[in-house]
Amino acid sequence: MISTIRFLFFALISGCAAICVIAGAWLYYYSITPLRSFDTIVQFELPQGSSLQSVARRLVTTNILDEPWGFIALGRIYGKAGQIKAGSYALKGELTPLALLKKITGNDYAQESIVFIEGYTFKQIRKKLDENKSIAHSTHGLSDAEVLRQIDRVYENPEGLFYPDTYFFTAGTSDIKLLGRAYNLMQVHLKESWAKRSPNVPFSSPYEALIAASIVEKETGLKSERAMIAAVVVNRLRLGMKLQADPTVIYGMGDQFDGNLRKPDLTTDHPYNTYTRAGLPPTPIAMPSSAAIEATLNPAKTAALYYVSKGDGSSYFSATLAEHNRAVAKYQKSGRH
Repeated sequence: MISTIRFLFFALISGCAAICVIAGAWLYYYSITPLRSFDTIVQFELPQGSSLQSVARRLVTTNILDEPWGFIALGRIYGKAGQIKAGSYALKGELTPLALLKKITGNDYAQESIVFIEGYTFKQIRKKLDENKSIAHSTHGLSDAEVLRQIDRVYENPEGLFYPDTYFFTAGTSDIKLLGRAYNLMQVHLKESWAKRSPNVPFSSPYEALIAASIVEKETGLKSERAMIAAVVVNRLRLGMKLQADPTVIYGMGDQFDGNLRKPDLTTDHPYNTYTRAGLPPTPIAMPSSAAIEATLNPAKTAALYYVSKGDGSSYFSATLAEHNRAVAKYQKSGRH
């Protein structure tokens, strides 16, 4: 009887050992066998909090894995079950299950990007953020002022406070975090440019310079003319002349602007109408580039007070009204600067 029990016990142990050997051999073979060759880039995203099981199921639904269980077993054997990294991933060429496991538990995720373009308004920035499906949207329902308060409490209006650039991020990054990065970068550039400003620019603070730079950004047709446009703005401010900048009027009109600026628009007074009010508007009207900020704080040395578009993207600059009127007659009858 005892010998029979011993035989059964050893048979059971041997059977279990054989199963383990077979399972181990299968898992090893599975881990090094290419899934398939991805001739084109295949992208997939893993959200925050993804478990090994949910990842395996997601990979099956995207036709990367044929079944989830081998991949789940592989992850547990290698102790990677709790190390899934959220992000956007890109696959191409041959890939083994083990390489795939290392990819999604390492730092080999693909970065997303979003571009804030110089001249954008804050409304346009928010729209672009809202349309990006890789971003976690935490600002829905918040006013512009409420969004700004989550980033900084120094300013009351967010316009112009964010640096135009390409921002890389991983999927699931919040819109507030991206705005915070853009805000901090603008503060860095503004501080650096302010420290290197010409001694005679008529700005009492970096914020005033930012307002003027936003006008320069919107008024510039050719990048090479930034310093000249800035000089006209600065010269007019020094003399107490109205800036008469169309972009400020358009900005103040908001959604009422239909693409055409008419004479009544120029005579209707509001805080952003630089035809009816002297000095700078109360806030920037867009995101200025670092080049526009530097040009504003280091304008060209010129007596020019006027400019008019020549129709090819460039402008003709004049120091006197008489010269400007002749340029208007030559280049465009409707010119106003």
